Amino acid sequence: MGNTVMLRALVLALAVAAAAAGKRKTYIVHMAKSAMPAEYADHGEWYGASLRSVSAANKMLYAYDTVLHGFSARLTPAEAAGLACVEGVLAVNPEARYELHTTRTPEFLGIAGADLLPQSGTAADVVVGVLDTGVWPESRSYDDAGLGEVPAFWKGQCAAGAGFNASACNRKLVGARFFNRGYEAAMGPMDTDRESRSPRDDDGHGTHTSSTAAGAAVPDASLFGFAAGTARGMAPRARVAVYKVCWLGGCFSSDILAGMDAAVADGCGVLSLSLGGGAADYSRDSVAIGAFAAMEQNVLVSCSAGNAGPGSSTLSNVAPWITTVGAGTLDRDFPAYVALGNGKNYTGVSLYSGKPLPSTPLPIIYAANASNSTAGNLCMPGTLTPEKVAGKIVVCDRGVSARVQKGFVVRDAGGAGMVLSNTAANGQELVADAHLLPAAGVGEREGIAIKSYVASNPNPTATIVVAGTQVDVHPSPVVAAFSSRGPNMVTPEILKPDIIAPGVNILAAWTGKAGPTGLAADTRRVGFNIISGTSMSCPHVSGLAALLRSAHPEWSPAAVRSALMTTAYATYSGGGSPLLDAATGATATPFDYGAGHVDPARAADPGLVYDLGARDYVDFLCALKYSPNMIAAVARSRNVSCAENRTYSVGGLNYPSFSVPFSTANGDGGESSAAATVTHTRTLTSVGGAGKYRVSTSLSGAAQGVAVAVEPAELAFAAAGEKKSYTVRFTSRSQPSGTAGFGRLVWSDGKHSVASPIAFTWT
Repeated sequence: MGNTVMLRALVLALAVAAAAAGKRKTYIVHMAKSAMPAEYADHGEWYGASLRSVSAANKMLYAYDTVLHGFSARLTPAEAAGLACVEGVLAVNPEARYELHTTRTPEFLGIAGADLLPQSGTAADVVVGVLDTGVWPESRSYDDAGLGEVPAFWKGQCAAGAGFNASACNRKLVGARFFNRGYEAAMGPMDTDRESRSPRDDDGHGTHTSSTAAGAAVPDASLFGFAAGTARGMAPRARVAVYKVCWLGGCFSSDILAGMDAAVADGCGVLSLSLGGGAADYSRDSVAIGAFAAMEQNVLVSCSAGNAGPGSSTLSNVAPWITTVGAGTLDRDFPAYVALGNGKNYTGVSLYSGKPLPSTPLPIIYAANASNSTAGNLCMPGTLTPEKVAGKIVVCDRGVSARVQKGFVVRDAGGAGMVLSNTAANGQELVADAHLLPAAGVGEREGIAIKSYVASNPNPTATIVVAGTQVDVHPSPVVAAFSSRGPNMVTPEILKPDIIAPGVNILAAWTGKAGPTGLAADTRRVGFNIISGTSMSCPHVSGLAALLRSAHPEWSPAAVRSALMTTAYATYSGGGSPLLDAATGATATPFDYGAGHVDPARAADPGLVYDLGARDYVDFLCALKYSPNMIAAVARSRNVSCAENRTYSVGGLNYPSFSVPFSTANGDGGESSAAATVTHTRTLTSVGGAGKYRVSTSLSGAAQGVAVAVEPAELAFAAAGEKKSYTVRFTSRSQPSGTAGFGRLVWSDGKHSVASPIAFTWT
């Protein structure tokens, strides 16, 4: 009887333990490095002991020592809570899952004939670290011909793994590593038939982004003849190191931090992360925390803004020490024409390269009328009725499922072609795809007209003609509809995104493991692919930052970002009309494009920069009223604090842009006409030698009611390196909640124009 009771108790204990284990998830544990007790020989031993104090048999996934001090482990909520009370633990944050934010750009950016990068092999060598899905090292974009020896400061490695040899690296691709412990801890063992336990890129995204940033020049590149020419990265003589942190199940913050930890320790000068997981408080945002440490060690971090546009406040990666990049279009397009039986033609886009449709028009049908599903218009798998679509062109609405997958659904049901119609969410933005059947993507207006014809004609017909590559398309750039927008919901006083760069229909290197659509059914293999997203705009800026860091090795990450921002343009050349928004066709605003579209040739000589260091960002966190532990979690140290006798202001952060939130009710008694004043202080550093700069401001829309006073109105610099400060006061009466207005503040010496966007909001 006693043995039976003991056995039952043991079974119950095992069941409880199993249940607890089943609830485990990964946590990032931030430790105060200086708090390590003397009895421990090193920090790893201390971390392990701290973990065992709450979970006896548990092991760490990673120990971190560069971008943060601490470790990651699988814990139950109770264990995590217990660990948070252990001496020396600053914070215990649950792991976050991040998603990828998924030529002609040198010409479009005006650097095709320019060469801002000194000869490789000099002290100015820069390594761009790309955290993504890995690399396809056989691509010609990683050819190291003409490059000098790998710089002596480089400490990285080429990690061997499935289908990837250490010999795959060279003088261009100087490092390749992979981090998957967090992924497998969360998702279980990876399916090695579908993805490689190595730096090899099975997806294509990582190869595309890294070659965009710093790929070698490759002549005769194209996708099925589209966008033919020489493909090259922004910094073709910079080095590349890849850190595979993204897998089929996503990108997990424990792996991302391990990748950032390695990249900074290895010697990368720029980190490029085309991924995001929404906006979070900086003390709980792993990418922001890793980026802070990178910034402290003189590494610039460039991140994509996200693809959640055109809705407002949809940004990722908004920490002020991160350079946040939105997306715009190029002056290149891939037109395709939808010719209807009533004689009307509509222009769309397509990268289809297979057998064309017959010259005789075919019947055309709207997918919603060829399905029993309430979402039949979206051409989701299994929703089309084959007998209704066989041999016809099918009109599908964009949304929910992948654009190219809709074409596969049409083809699988027997359809002959597809017209992919934008809805209000995408407006007139056209993104080209390498479809598996004759297809054209059209804007919302064209889609409405085509569907109206199909509905009103008893025997509607159409054909699709794919017309190849067109350049010198105007207006360009236009802000991409998918590009995430401000205002910044974490810190409204910091304007984000910072800038936009080319992110629509970008040609760059691709994996040999997947077809251009990424669909399993796509057996085509290509050396280069054309895809779109802020994932594509981010590495443009990462590569341009490498150029600037190489040309100006004395510049800090903040100085590089300032140079890119203050020389960006917000109007079109010639007429000076403002940049447009693809989602609406109307004027875009700084909430869409930040400082504007990047202009690298001007960024090389900005005249003045707004510089920042780690202490400035700590003061910013003090202004946000962060607790000592929250600041320590971001800054990795308990040796930073906020002075009790000092008043901190977010407006005091020396940022190259201005975001000014006003209260709707400025008075004490509710709605009031009383004026309110918001003050910002800034300091400019000369990087262009002596000069006398005068300030000017311009306001538009609701901002025209704001009084702007800049003191002093003139700054005289005697030499490079000299600093001058100014104060700007924004005074406004109350306006209705939700009102926004914009402006621009420019310092000019006649040669340089140092421009800052201004965004006003009333809430």
